[in-house]
Amino acid sequence: MTSATVAPQRKSHRPSPPVRNAAARERRTAWARRAPLLPALIFLIVVTQLPFVATLVISFMDWNSLRPNDTGFAGFGNYVQVLSDPVLRQSIFTTILLTATVVFVSLVLGLGLALLLDKKFIGRGIVRTMLIAPFLVVPVAAALIWKHALLNPSYGLVNGALTWIWSLFGSSNAPQPEILTQSPLLAVEASLIWQWTPFMMLILLAGLQSRPSDAVEAAEMDGASPWQVFLYLTLPHLRQYLELGGLLGTIYIVQNFDAVFTLTSGGLGTANLPYSVYQTFYIANEYGPASATGVITVIGSLIVATFALRTVFTLFKKEESR
Repeated sequence: MTSATVAPQRKSHRPSPPVRNAAARERRTAWARRAPLLPALIFLIVVTQLPFVATLVISFMDWNSLRPNDTGFAGFGNYVQVLSDPVLRQSIFTTILLTATVVFVSLVLGLGLALLLDKKFIGRGIVRTMLIAPFLVVPVAAALIWKHALLNPSYGLVNGALTWIWSLFGSSNAPQPEILTQSPLLAVEASLIWQWTPFMMLILLAGLQSRPSDAVEAAEMDGASPWQVFLYLTLPHLRQYLELGGLLGTIYIVQNFDAVFTLTSGGLGTANLPYSVYQTFYIANEYGPASATGVITVIGSLIVATFALRTVFTLFKKEESR
């Protein structure tokens, strides 16, 4: 080894100026794309998040508008009161029962209608438009239709149809049920099912139209019956669409207020969580417990929304992989 041996050159880990310039240019381009969205993002935060933060703060306060001088910090007392109050616990149970029933029945009926509309027949476009119409009706108007046009015991369509059917057999003693008082929760469920079945139908119809037709044709050529095609091909393909419809329906139906308020005014065991918030806030003037109930409702909706977003992302990945 001679003294003329040249020492190995040390490699530099600093990026070259062109690389740094390219990264800076890419960051500037990204900010240029995002900058127009900043006003909308700020507006969204102000409109949605600040009221929720205010609600969260009020939920820890002992605040009754009839006693403004007695306002104080309640800690988790409002949440304990909400979960221990039998009336509010009943509203939680009613919310779960109402949501589960409406989502399940709407999915079953929506699946049947989607299978029907997936077939080609004369007037399919008109039938599809008519079936979608209930979902486009304003929720309060839909509830009023059910309360007066359908379920009214004096002039409603249901009792009128029963009277007409009984008259065909020469009887004038047709049953005249008062569904709004005898089965009030059933009336609320029927109104919501009528309105949300088209939503489920649209989601499932989109899933049916994305079904690989070659697999169905191959199964039919191999002698598979329509029931076997549905059970082993169609239903597994629709699993994620059924999950998506159920999760999205749950998010919205949990927060439903219009049907309960319009049809029964929360009476006879039909008060759900949103209606309990209304009663506690506007009737009892208890801002703390009402805010705590609202926070519990939001947390439940966020949990369901998390699963819904995962299902949506899975569907997007599935479509991208095709």
